Amino acid sequence: MPLTSDIRGVVPIAPTPFHPDGRIDEVSLDRMTDFFGAAAVDGLTILGQLGEAGKLDHAEGLAVAKRVLGRTRLPVIVGVTAPGFAAMRALAREVMGLGAAGVMIAPPNTLRTDDQVVGYYRTAAEAIGPDVPFVLQDYPLTFSVQMTPGVIRRIVSENPSCVMLKHEDWPGLEKISALRGFERDGSMRHISILVGNGGLFLDFETERGADGANTGYAFPEMLVDVVRLGRAGERDAAHDLFDAHLPYLRYEQQQGPLGLAVRKYVFMRRGIFSSDAQRKPSQALTAQAKAEVEYLLARLARIDARARLAG
Repeated sequence: MPLTSDIRGVVPIAPTPFHPDGRIDEVSLDRMTDFFGAAAVDGLTILGQLGEAGKLDHAEGLAVAKRVLGRTRLPVIVGVTAPGFAAMRALAREVMGLGAAGVMIAPPNTLRTDDQVVGYYRTAAEAIGPDVPFVLQDYPLTFSVQMTPGVIRRIVSENPSCVMLKHEDWPGLEKISALRGFERDGSMRHISILVGNGGLFLDFETERGADGANTGYAFPEMLVDVVRLGRAGERDAAHDLFDAHLPYLRYEQQQGPLGLAVRKYVFMRRGIFSSDAQRKPSQALTAQAKAEVEYLLARLARIDARARLAG
């Protein structure tokens, strides 16, 4: 089914598994797809920035999409960000033909003015076609592109195929409130807002009006439960669970390849990936960093054990 503005819950950003020699690890890719399904997530996003999409050629990206789409019934969003619109259109049309629910588009870091940002997404929407639902990725910390609430409203108003915002501004709580305010006053139609940044502010973002999370994290089960508890009105329980994960979550959320290295290492520790390899350029964890991660995981396991006993 095509992606709509009704999407809610947790839609993880999936890392791409590699063998140490740089080849795509198809067995780990299958295992990861099954893992996410068992975690009761509401969808899946592949070929995002932390899926190392920029390190794959077109054929490899298409092969990853085909394999995941052939293995899950979850709605799958595929990142199609590309230097040019022709490449973006080609990948978007191909993955939609394979059964993708929609695509995600990030802005190039050359955009500076509001009109440039709005114009870029107008052209991107025209390039991929009006029948392809797309996710607007707002991640100024990485892309150096500032989108005010007013700019996002303009993009949504001009492009009916824009159905979701991947919100990764930081700080961004007031932006969520402003966008939901536009909906209440009728100046912007409803779109789904799913948040990123590793879920670092998820506990309050959902209270501001976010519909869930569209982010990578080594324990997506926590994100699912936090969103579920918050939706059920169990505020303290949601915050307690989130707080238990916060020390490790913060460590994993280090920017760039280091944070990805942590996530891949824990995926390997959980038996999901056979290797924690990244494609070059990459940054491996030092022995000290691994020891710190192990310490955080042990703390998290003790907290979880105490919570189970108390329950």
